Amino acid sequence: MRYMNPANNVRGIIIPVLALTGIGILMVYSSSVFISTEKFGSSFHYLWRHLFTVFIGLSAMVVLAKVDYHKLRFLVIPLMLLSVVMLVLVFVPGIGVSAGPHSEVRRWIRLWPSTFQPSEFVKITMVLFLADYISRNIHKMRDLRCGVVIPIAVMVVFQGIILLQPDFGAVMSIGIITMTLLFIGGIKWRFIMGIIILSLPVVYKLILSAPYRMKRIMAFLDPWQDAQGGGFQLVQSFLAFGRGGLTGVGIGHSKQKLFFLPEAHTDFIFSLIGEELGLIGVLAVISLFIWLFIRGFKTAMRTEDSFGYYLALGLTLMIVSQTLVNFSVATGLMPTKGLPLPFISYGGSAFLVNMAAVGILINISKNPWNQTTGRAAWG
Repeated sequence: MRYMNPANNVRGIIIPVLALTGIGILMVYSSSVFISTEKFGSSFHYLWRHLFTVFIGLSAMVVLAKVDYHKLRFLVIPLMLLSVVMLVLVFVPGIGVSAGPHSEVRRWIRLWPSTFQPSEFVKITMVLFLADYISRNIHKMRDLRCGVVIPIAVMVVFQGIILLQPDFGAVMSIGIITMTLLFIGGIKWRFIMGIIILSLPVVYKLILSAPYRMKRIMAFLDPWQDAQGGGFQLVQSFLAFGRGGLTGVGIGHSKQKLFFLPEAHTDFIFSLIGEELGLIGVLAVISLFIWLFIRGFKTAMRTEDSFGYYLALGLTLMIVSQTLVNFSVATGLMPTKGLPLPFISYGGSAFLVNMAAVGILINISKNPWNQTTGRAAWG
């Protein structure tokens, strides 16, 4: 395998992350200035909160970049227990925070001076668990009990609690990460197909049990049929991209953020990038993500042990899956689902978790690389 200077790979991770974070700061302010003034009387409210999150996130990245990633496997069980406790605390009055005074959605816990979303923490915990589990059982992954029952049981426990909040987006992300890592870890194709088939009735029932989910699917199929109702977000997203054209209308000149495009500073910030920065800005953002993904996968391929391999792969997949879902929702390729765009959207919990993931990736990339990965053959 051709040797690559680890310092080059570290720079290849840090540069796109810092660039995306810088774009995020700019776009969070631009997208939130009016809603921030309307709600809080200051155009800087969301910006200051986002800058505080960026500071904490960068600090977490620096710390984890210096901590030997091998030590993290000793924290897997404590982190899993902590994840369960935090997920349960969401439902405790006085600690859990709902989406509104009359909302049944409870996804956050109160942590001064803000709130934290435990389901985001579960994603990185699940990656750590799977990396540790697969690397310890690499020669047993084709066995039903070891390769499927145990890891899927852990996944279902987390997903079950998260569904009570409910947070279908987090459930989907955890499922994608788990199934992809298990597939790469070597479980049999028929097990993969069996899991998918068994999960279909559950997904079907979940969609039917919540009218708003069915409404989102219908809006996805034909948003223009109900452009002022269920398809409103998607139609406004399309209009934002359309107005942007090649070069965009310019920073701060968006019309869609004037209370036309809901969640312009969070879930639909990619649409605002399309409007204000145009196709050129969109392609620049996509290019930065591709750069990061390539470096993340290269880190996995060149790491010296199987734990580091699956850990780097899982963390990269975690960021990739969220990015692709956000892009797909904003462009109408998937039904509307609230997932922030990594490093760019306003949203403290997701930003902190993604920056922590980057810190671990940097630490893995700094280690000497050789071919003793102990990887499994796919399928």
